[in-house]
Amino acid sequence: MGLLRRLLGGGSRNEPGPDDDAARPSPATSDEIAADERAHELELLREEQARLGDLVLRQQRYADRSWVPPKQGGERRADDVDGEASGGTGRSA
Repeated sequence: MGLLRRLLGGGSRNEPGPDDDAARPSPATSDEIAADERAHELELLREEQARLGDLVLRQQRYADRSWVPPKQGGERRADDVDGEASGGTGRSA
């Protein structure tokens, strides 16, 4: 409200208005901030759970237990030099 008054030229900042004290919120403590953050995070989790279906929630819950096929061809690769030194095919270049 004070910003609009200053922009439109209505009254100076030195004159106390009826809304000056009421518009200023008291500073929040760290406990209040932490409680607000927890409440916000809980609200986000509830909204996400309501948005996602049962299948997606189950997939997310058991994603760490899913089966992953082994790499094809094993650990050794064609461009590995260590394979020849440790008893590779025996061919000489």
